[in-house]
Amino acid sequence: MSSWVRAHTNIALIKYWGKENEELIIPMNHSLSLTLDAFYTDTKVLFDDSLNQDELVLDGVLQGHESLKKVQVVLNRVREMAGISSHARVESINHVPTAAGLASSASGLAALAGAASHAAGLSLSEKDLSRLARIGSGSASRSIYGGFAEWIKGYDDKTSFAVPVDDADWDIGMLFIVVNDAKKDVSSREGMRRTVETSPFYDGWLQTVDGDLTNMKEAISKRDVYTVGEIAERSALKMHATTLGAIPPFTYWSAESMKAMDAVRQLRKKGYAVHFTMDAGPNVKLICKASELAELKRLLSEHFDTSRLIEARPGPGLHVLTR
Repeated sequence: MSSWVRAHTNIALIKYWGKENEELIIPMNHSLSLTLDAFYTDTKVLFDDSLNQDELVLDGVLQGHESLKKVQVVLNRVREMAGISSHARVESINHVPTAAGLASSASGLAALAGAASHAAGLSLSEKDLSRLARIGSGSASRSIYGGFAEWIKGYDDKTSFAVPVDDADWDIGMLFIVVNDAKKDVSSREGMRRTVETSPFYDGWLQTVDGDLTNMKEAISKRDVYTVGEIAERSALKMHATTLGAIPPFTYWSAESMKAMDAVRQLRKKGYAVHFTMDAGPNVKLICKASELAELKRLLSEHFDTSRLIEARPGPGLHVLTR
């Protein structure tokens, strides 16, 4: 039953930042994202009675215990659901820089959920795949779907999952400015925990999320790229402001991040419908019209190496590959 399964990254426009339940990964707030075609993960799982332990091979390299822990959370749930006890060999090819704020865990754990359930002979609904992916990585719950997806916060394992919002089959895209694809110093999980527990700014950010979410869904329904970007930029800046109040304080921004943000503001002054968003990493994502991606890339190549500018359009949901 083993086969390769592909999941694409998603970038949150209304951010998920903080957990109400660490073990089940129940978030503090609803979130909304756009799945993209540029970055993805291919994963194959084989349950094999001859194995005496689980194995994870990432990009051809056998991983150690620390990398295996997230994977085993999903594998153990699949074994429980399927009534099997075999160990598994997981092979994963990541077409996303790992731990660089480019949503590698979203595509990686979503692909794992699909591949593991398929290998175990389970036929899960998209909602149940979303729940399964969530226990590995919260943002992975949204990568089950193509286009825009909303992760409904819920209050327990059964009620916290993502749902599709819009297929994004219109003139919207993203341009990534990859200023640094190295592993970040403060992981997303540690950053969330520290911010929720110690930042005096966190509650203020949380109080604005529902309003931003309502306005975002209205802008999506109107296919209003400018307003989608405007709300996303504001949401990102508020989220990142909370990290400065944490104890000890930290930031995911770099000097190049700030240079990229300023470049976006200058493009807006020239009349382009372009805004930025950032996740837990230094890289900057531009929300813009897909029809203007090439032109924006050309303009930004005056300030950034072209190899660091990556065009992205709305991507598909989880799917089984033929290879």
